[in-house]
Amino acid sequence: MSGLLITFEGVEGSGKTTQMTRLERWLRAKGRRVSSTREPDGTRLGVAVRRLFELEPEPLVEVFLFMAARHQHVAEKIRPWLERGRIVLSDRYADATVAYQGYGRGVDPDLIRELNVRATGGVLPDLTLLFDLDPAEGFRRMGRRRRDAFERETLAFHRRVRRGYLEILRAEPKRVRLIHAAPAPVKVAAQVQAVVEEFLRGA
Repeated sequence: MSGLLITFEGVEGSGKTTQMTRLERWLRAKGRRVSSTREPDGTRLGVAVRRLFELEPEPLVEVFLFMAARHQHVAEKIRPWLERGRIVLSDRYADATVAYQGYGRGVDPDLIRELNVRATGGVLPDLTLLFDLDPAEGFRRMGRRRRDAFERETLAFHRRVRRGYLEILRAEPKRVRLIHAAPAPVKVAAQVQAVVEEFLRGA
């Protein structure tokens, strides 16, 4: 495949969704062909899966639900876009399940990694931007907006998720790049653009 997959990861309220929109505009302005998506609801099946999390399934069931949505997502959107040579931006992807269900819920991270390879058919990120933020600050940023099942979890849960993300960073420092998410959005965007520009020069 001739395209590139760039994923956006981080705790709730870290600003990754906003920054993905900014990066898409920046890349398009440079003449790049870009497609953007999100997990788990990047497909109709994924939207249906998201609703199931309100039923509070067991942690391992959460994993299998995410894998089903991810397999459909790759088959329906990500792989075809990559085959057409596009830069694909995804708001969350395989690392999220390792961080949330592995470190957050206590499911074996190695099992999740193995399932990720199978669910994605080996379509793994070329570059992952990890937006790091103290979860307490993320909660403050979210304010009083309506929260989904994961956003309603305890601060302790989200601190475990953050620790999981940092472990992924330590294990794969070439693929995963740290973005300090606490500064103002314009400063965060400058970090993102610098990392992506450097990556594209070497791609």
